[in-house]
Amino acid sequence: MKKFYITTSIAYTNALPHIGFALESIQADVLARYNRSLKKDVFFLTGTDEHGTKIAKAAKDAGKTPKEFVDGISNRFRELKQSLNLSTDDFIRTTDEKRHWPVVEQVWKKLEKNKDIYKKQYVGFYCSGCETFLKERDLKAGKCKIHLTKPEKISEENYFFKLTKYLDQVKKAIEKDKIRIIPETRKNEILSIINQEPEDVSFSRSSSKLSWGIQVPKDDTQKIYVWADALVNYISALGYPNGKQFKKYWPADIHCIGKDILKFHALIWPTILLALKLELPKEIFVHGFINVGGKKMSKSLGNVIDPFELVKKYGTDAVRYYLLREIPSSEDGDFTYEKFEGRYNSDLAGGIGNLLMRTRTMADSKISQGLKITNTTKNGKLLKEIKRVEKEYTKAIEDFKFNDALKAVWELIGYCDKYINDSTPWQKEKGNEIIISDVIFALERIAELISPFLPETSLKVSGQLKGKLKEALFPRIDK
Repeated sequence: MKKFYITTSIAYTNALPHIGFALESIQADVLARYNRSLKKDVFFLTGTDEHGTKIAKAAKDAGKTPKEFVDGISNRFRELKQSLNLSTDDFIRTTDEKRHWPVVEQVWKKLEKNKDIYKKQYVGFYCSGCETFLKERDLKAGKCKIHLTKPEKISEENYFFKLTKYLDQVKKAIEKDKIRIIPETRKNEILSIINQEPEDVSFSRSSSKLSWGIQVPKDDTQKIYVWADALVNYISALGYPNGKQFKKYWPADIHCIGKDILKFHALIWPTILLALKLELPKEIFVHGFINVGGKKMSKSLGNVIDPFELVKKYGTDAVRYYLLREIPSSEDGDFTYEKFEGRYNSDLAGGIGNLLMRTRTMADSKISQGLKITNTTKNGKLLKEIKRVEKEYTKAIEDFKFNDALKAVWELIGYCDKYINDSTPWQKEKGNEIIISDVIFALERIAELISPFLPETSLKVSGQLKGKLKEALFPRIDK
């Protein structure tokens, strides 16, 4: 079997999960499930990033030790697997002293041995929100462009990684799509950053400034910087350097990440891999942010959407559908309860739910009259439409356009509705079983197509077509 290794970024545990990370997890899950349907040997990794000054501060504010704090937050991220019906194979934590820490230390020692790490005095700006050092060009009106906060000016001695040594190699890999970055705008963005000739990056901080982290080997005055620690999760989870899973699954086929961490994954991570003489990831898929009612999600605005509450209210597949259909796959999107319920009623209750219910009702009626209903078709027009939809669907998934893939499937649902309305099988005494059999045939294909997107709904559709319990897939929401 051909292998397929896919990862999400590891979620930062300074706060509970919100729908932004839920989107990333669901997108990655679609790709994992789709590739399993192609009979590939899939390994799907997620996890949590648990070190850094932000977490130490958040723990202190909560009246907990850092370990107590991250244990609770990490468990909530782990629970997304059940809540969002994710098909993850592993969950890695950067506080795992048995699996992760030894690999981070091995990576550090290897980079040090290769003379890719050195110590120097640093003077510059530090953004605690990004957990990264910034240059003047990274600021807008003296503030971090992402967090809109004024960075701290610091002066300290740190260990630095020779990123510049590998810069040309990474640039060529990205230009030639050896590392394919999706969408193209993000490829252009990272190439623009590289063309600005970034400097070597800090890989440690003073232990007095960063208490919550992994100690630099043989130097108790320094802690390994959060990004030098976190990025290593993609190989530590596989048991680098000699683990069976590492030998089997590396390199990553796809890293799924948010646009705010593009630089770390498309520049710093590949340079680390080159320094370790490891293969580069094949693709990096970058999604945008989810705004709420046109505004950025933030605690201060009180508009953070809890994915657990959303699932509790509307159901897992309804949440999956909205995030995959309404949010453009690689761009910013918007969430409101009005939009959510509108999509739910039109596409789920009034779309696939209504088509299944009316088909089952007609089929049961004809079966009770002694007519034979099958799941076959000789309808050339229907077969042509299914083939068209399948082609568009496959291309959309391979282009990471999940919303377009679902749009194609819902066009087939609309086609079936129109076919029933135009054929009026309820008015015919003969031949109406053929019409119903045609639609059942199409519904079975629809169930297969939606399986990576709405796995529970797919099973329910297949089950009801086999005559199992008949129920409304998505009861309509009364406003």
